[in-house]
Amino acid sequence: MEGGHRIDLVRHRVSPALDGLVAGVVGLSERAPGVVRRRQPAGTLLPLVFSFGNPLTIGPVADAAGAASYESFLAGLSSSPATTQFEDGQDCVQVYLTPIGARRILGVPGSQVAGRVLAVRDVGPRTDGYLTERLRGATTWTERFDLVERVLLQQLEREVGAPAWVGWMWSQIAQSGGRVRIRDLVDRTGWSHRYVTTVFAEEIGLTPKRAAGIVRFERAAADLGRFPLAEIAARRGYADQSHLARDVARYAGETPSELAAAQRPTAWTALGPLARTRR
Repeated sequence: MEGGHRIDLVRHRVSPALDGLVAGVVGLSERAPGVVRRRQPAGTLLPLVFSFGNPLTIGPVADAAGAASYESFLAGLSSSPATTQFEDGQDCVQVYLTPIGARRILGVPGSQVAGRVLAVRDVGPRTDGYLTERLRGATTWTERFDLVERVLLQQLEREVGAPAWVGWMWSQIAQSGGRVRIRDLVDRTGWSHRYVTTVFAEEIGLTPKRAAGIVRFERAAADLGRFPLAEIAARRGYADQSHLARDVARYAGETPSELAAAQRPTAWTALGPLARTRR
């Protein structure tokens, strides 16, 4: 706790039935005096947030007029950073969906949510408004995690996923850190480049090339503060340090040093070793 600011971040061990679909689930309870405003970089996970506290205001970095307040919401894939803001505190369960998981669990193609923030009631899961009240009435994180995971598993039973080759292609991009040659992947599908690009973008929300760019940025961002910039650029496949800095500005809206110094409860910290795990 610093200056009255407290963050309690609790990680949940996800059911094996959700492997590859849900990267992680965390409970977040945060208290702060006044307004807290953060810049959130682009990333490859889709936050599905079930709130039982104050609303969160979300908007583009450069356009305060485009901001809107949300309680429970889904943030689709985006290649641009965004801002978040809340006052006094926030309480929520955050589900980090993979692009394949979002398609399977929510039943909507990624293109319908890409670059957008949507209220849960507009995209699913179909909770009929009861989940928020039950989360608010629960007294432990274990109870809240059980409620949310039950909804996810019920959704999984009724929805249909993307074509198998889309999932394979996404996994190849992710496993390579965004460095795999897209042309080689396209050739291995047996389909034309135009068809693959169109279907992949429809299902995932970004073209293969743009998705690979964000994957590479995420891996580089995780290295910031741990290695010199020139070494990170070489490790992650950038032409040079300037190329890395341009990508950080593009996807995070700030410099590498600013991003490295930031202390934010993002997917990187929420799913990492700093969070406490509840079995």
